[in-house]
Amino acid sequence: MELGFAEAARCLADLGHPQRLEAFRLLVQAGDAGLSVGDLAERLAIPRSTLAHHLAQLAASGLMVQAREGRIRRCRVVPARVKALLAVLGDCCEGLPDMAETGGSP
Repeated sequence: MELGFAEAARCLADLGHPQRLEAFRLLVQAGDAGLSVGDLAERLAIPRSTLAHHLAQLAASGLMVQAREGRIRRCRVVPARVKALLAVLGDCCEGLPDMAETGGSP
């Protein structure tokens, strides 16, 4: 899966909110198991209605999916989409080898 610049920009825009970015980080850390909406709401200390809005944004950009497991909605990142986004960002850093290797600023 490859992302064009327009798609990458959409993903980055959707990650541009602190609560969405934190939710995304938690989901990445959770790996394949993902997290329930309840767990996310508790960890982020935000109302479920607010979280639902943020999760809808992440799902619309293709960065995560939700699946029903009985009464629980479980959220998981879409690894291929995340890797494609990181590939776009990695290409941007090729001119600054120190930055690409460390992930920090020169």
